[in-house]
Amino acid sequence: MPFFPFHRPHHASGEPPAAESHRWWRWVLAIVIVAVLHLSAMRWFDPVRLPSNATPQEPPPVQVELLTLKPIVPPAPVHLAPEVKPVESPKPAVSKSMPVASLKPTPAPEARPTEPVLSATTPDPDAAAKATAAAASAPAPTSPPQPAQVSGDKFSVPPTGDLRYDTLVNGMMNQAGTIHWSNDGQHYEMVVSIPLPFVGLYVYSSKGHIDTLGVAPEQYSEQRGRRPADIAIFNRKTKQIVYTKTPQSQPLADGAQDRFSVVMQLASLVRGDPDKYKPGVKRQFSVADNDSNEIWPIETIGDETVQARGGFTQARHFTRLPRRDGDKRKLDIWLAPALGWLPVRILQTEPNGMQIELLWAGKLHLPGAS
Repeated sequence: MPFFPFHRPHHASGEPPAAESHRWWRWVLAIVIVAVLHLSAMRWFDPVRLPSNATPQEPPPVQVELLTLKPIVPPAPVHLAPEVKPVESPKPAVSKSMPVASLKPTPAPEARPTEPVLSATTPDPDAAAKATAAAASAPAPTSPPQPAQVSGDKFSVPPTGDLRYDTLVNGMMNQAGTIHWSNDGQHYEMVVSIPLPFVGLYVYSSKGHIDTLGVAPEQYSEQRGRRPADIAIFNRKTKQIVYTKTPQSQPLADGAQDRFSVVMQLASLVRGDPDKYKPGVKRQFSVADNDSNEIWPIETIGDETVQARGGFTQARHFTRLPRRDGDKRKLDIWLAPALGWLPVRILQTEPNGMQIELLWAGKLHLPGAS
């Protein structure tokens, strides 16, 4: 028998050929079972996974207009015309003791011949002179006063509501997050709750009032997990921002925002005048964090389709441009007209590439949203 170095007769292994063939079948069966379990797991988790939206790309350098800070112009109040009721003619009082015969109408007086009246076609030699004298003696007509033209930004603050969002970390769905927003026309409050795995609940709160420049924060706080909250105080009397995280204070700029009130400030501006925010339009905001403030340049990218839990909807994409050289932290905001220009998607990309996303989890068409 010729010798093959990688060939071993069956009798040399100590097992019969049937036992060795049965062992291979067991391996094949185990592989098939593992594959079936993996497919079942994928089918189980597929319904709870949200459709992923495309990662925003770098916008092309297009500059249409740089919007500057202006006083806001509140929406014009709607004045309803008063209801006019027809005036009824007075009815003669009827005495119970008055006989019915006294209610007969009084006969009209006899018509007397009158002098002929000049018609429009009858020439009157003194008509032109009388008309000229009357026009000269009549006072000159005065035009009604015109309202003063106010130049500023049209502004419409979103109404009160509790907004629910799906939170995703690197595209994987996490627990639901919420944005509580209240507005009574003079004051506002905003509380953002975002749960993160292995860290805990992140709570960001902002409260203040609404002034001639829009949303005006008075206090902003951040609480991450079990850590104590870091607070920033907007002292508008001294024009300073004071932080509890650091002993330093910084000047308070006109129209200053915090990192979450700026979202509602942007939404209020877009609600007031959507046509102004065309692709390439850029606007700068002074934004304070928990220990510093800086300028955020936010640019309009354009209208895009966003896929959320309720389906597809059109939204206007805004992105924060780099704040300084080497700035790798990104922020993208999508405002949906079907939601009254509220944010339908918020995406923050960290310098290490981690993405934290809020995606609208309610109905995509609110009654009376537009």
